[in-house]
Amino acid sequence: MLIGEVARRSGVSARMLRHYESLGLVRPTGRTGGGYREYADEDIRRIFHIESLRSLGLSLRDVGRALDDPGFTPAELVADLIRETRERVARETELLTRLDRIGAAQPADWEDVLQTVAVLRALRSESAGRRQRAALSAVDDPPVPVEALVAAVLSESDPHVAGALRWALAQSGDGGPALLAEGLASRDAEVRKRAVLTLTEIPGDEVTALLRGALTGEDPAVRGYAALELAARGMTEAVPALIDMVVEELRDVDAADALSALAGSPASTDRIADGLVGRLAHPDSGPAVRRRLAQALADIPGATTTRALEKLSRDEDRGVAVTAEYLLGRRAPD
Repeated sequence: MLIGEVARRSGVSARMLRHYESLGLVRPTGRTGGGYREYADEDIRRIFHIESLRSLGLSLRDVGRALDDPGFTPAELVADLIRETRERVARETELLTRLDRIGAAQPADWEDVLQTVAVLRALRSESAGRRQRAALSAVDDPPVPVEALVAAVLSESDPHVAGALRWALAQSGDGGPALLAEGLASRDAEVRKRAVLTLTEIPGDEVTALLRGALTGEDPAVRGYAALELAARGMTEAVPALIDMVVEELRDVDAADALSALAGSPASTDRIADGLVGRLAHPDSGPAVRRRLAQALADIPGATTTRALEKLSRDEDRGVAVTAEYLLGRRAPD
């Protein structure tokens, strides 16, 4: 079979077939009387083998070794190809993400593009100060896309930079809460914490709904931040989680303050008092738990609270009894 026919059937150009021959990868079996290259069936099969190995990313040098070296083993080479391919995919993915973010900024001209690129680079800087300045400038025209701000805040470990990023997201309008909701579902506890902290600084019904959903999550830190923010927004759904925080000594002082603020509403006073008193009766409520519950009861008005503190003032544990007696003395008459 002549080179033109081989090229047509294999899809490999005649020029590339000559290149393969120059490298010793394929040697035509013979020549015609006119001196033209003539390929046998075995040569055609070798060409297909070459193309198959090239499709895996092997260099022509490695293709030759794979076909001709009896001692050649593919395992190490394939492992290297997997690593290189993953690195290439990561680079391409990063480029695509960057382009998406620049496109989302809707640049009016190349000056806008360059400015957006500069801010995106600064957000990935090793310098915390530079990242913070980039976050504070992210709301300028053209604004940094919300996706970039969310990615930055979920990966930021410096508290000052994180604060600036949360501020920028609160100014950025729509889109942030939905992306942060994905962070709440992360397997990484730090990412979940950063997501909920960022949500607490964004107003609106959408965020309130997400925080309500976080109350049922498995991460106690996320539940705690969500409960405190919901309480600040006047949402009594946070009461059970706040009582859990008091019991578990998880920001228990903040939780007690939040319960006190919610108890300012007569409709929620009894619910809070009953919840705290109910936990006092729990068999696992040891002296330390009872003392924290007594402190949480201190600023909750009503006869239920007073009776509970009077009972605690006679507690078998001296520390609990003294605490309850002191708190009773500070209470205004019901």
